[in-house]
Amino acid sequence: MFSLTALIRRAAQINPNVIATEDAERQTLWQDFPERIARLAGGMQQLGVTTGERAAILALNSDRYYEFYFAVAWAGGVFVPVNTRLAAPEVIHWLTDSGTRVLCVDDAFLPLVAQLRAEVPTIEHVVYLGDDPDANLTRWDKLAEAKAVADAGRCNDDLAGLFYTGGTTGRSKGVMLSHSNLVVNALQAAPVLQMQPGDRILHTAPMFHIADWCMCVGAAIVAGSNYFLPGFEPVQVMRSVARQRIQKMLMVPTMINMVVHHPDLSQHDLSSLETVMYGASPMPEAVIERALEALPHTRLCQAYGQTEAAPILTMLRPEYHTVDTQSACHGKLKSAGQAVPGVELAILDSDDQPVAPGEVGEVCARGPNVMLGYRNLDEQTAMTLKHGWLHTGDGGRMDEDGFLYIVDRVKDMIISGGENVYSAEVENILFQHPAVSQCAVIGVPDEKWGERVHAIVVVKEGADADESDLIAHCKAAIAGYKCPRSVSFRKAPLPLSGAGKILKTELRKPFWEGQERNVG
Repeated sequence: MFSLTALIRRAAQINPNVIATEDAERQTLWQDFPERIARLAGGMQQLGVTTGERAAILALNSDRYYEFYFAVAWAGGVFVPVNTRLAAPEVIHWLTDSGTRVLCVDDAFLPLVAQLRAEVPTIEHVVYLGDDPDANLTRWDKLAEAKAVADAGRCNDDLAGLFYTGGTTGRSKGVMLSHSNLVVNALQAAPVLQMQPGDRILHTAPMFHIADWCMCVGAAIVAGSNYFLPGFEPVQVMRSVARQRIQKMLMVPTMINMVVHHPDLSQHDLSSLETVMYGASPMPEAVIERALEALPHTRLCQAYGQTEAAPILTMLRPEYHTVDTQSACHGKLKSAGQAVPGVELAILDSDDQPVAPGEVGEVCARGPNVMLGYRNLDEQTAMTLKHGWLHTGDGGRMDEDGFLYIVDRVKDMIISGGENVYSAEVENILFQHPAVSQCAVIGVPDEKWGERVHAIVVVKEGADADESDLIAHCKAAIAGYKCPRSVSFRKAPLPLSGAGKILKTELRKPFWEGQERNVG
């Protein structure tokens, strides 16, 4: 049986005296955690969160966020984590589409409550996760005073959560993930991460994101200790790792880049940090090399996947993160790793036929972690799960050892003069220039070529580079047709989604405004 709530009962059995959650002055041991969840679930049921009913959360990371997930599952409901970086109309869409009955918010999002109540007719109750005694809302700790209720017993293919896609390329879709989907995927990742009982885990990546949720489930599987930061700030991360002797954590590449290049890095003892999992966007090789140098005692694991896969499809194990040319594992660093156990991976053409090894096609997968479907979107579900395969929308190739190489989002591919250019390949080369801090490669309109390759670059503080320098740098490494034909520079950081992905849709807008077609 695969059940999220069964995990926490087991954790209380095998590690009762170990910290389950610690956040500032609040601390709960695993032996007390199921009882607290049972009482919170009782409070949730009194608010109408019963079997199949939806409860959403719009909040920064905290121990209460962790409790929310398991309390909703214990009550029999379906949790809906909401991206904290959305504009109000987008939040309204997520809550309305999901049919949310109960919304949990913290101090950061109290100003939105009146608007959300007015514009989302299904919301019946708002629960306050903060500590302000003057907040005129149902309080989270008040729910914990309810009578403990029996676990609703949801498991296996029962719907557990609605995780909405980011909406960076169109209208967000509600991905329906079951108890099996979520538990199985954490089990698939745990061996590669070398998760052990009592591991100390730091949550600094946003907890609304499916990748950090995988770490939440992994912590329950091994009865580990969860620590929380409201969001990512490199100095706070380094302090927390040092103070709490953190062993495991998830960061997206932009976060790792900021930590390993931080001028204060050497002032913090990060020797306890055993494993960092990263994903959500490509990790430039230059950043990997710096991370290996700056964190010599830390194993790096890359995870590739998407929300529809709960989320992990492949992992690149730590031993393949090497620049040692004499190592037997050398040469796989550019890959996204191999399929995790239970996932079957294939590279298919536009007719859903396998391509030859080494050829580029669409990355497709099947396994017990693949979603039930999209909420109320039967046609899109059928297209995405066509012929029994999850169609990821990513272009990739596979080598003879089963290592997957992602070349780009299929819809992000630039077609210039009839040639296909994968922006991730160009970005990887640009990142190797010593002056480049951030970059994004997009297709922009061109009368001659249809689209031309354009780079948007943020230069490191104190460094210097111009358009001709960067184009020449690219031409020394890749074919001329792949190189940027133009470069623009900006001082502000590139816009990021809640998952840490660069919002190329936003970067394209000024170039494609008024054009007859756009690049998705």
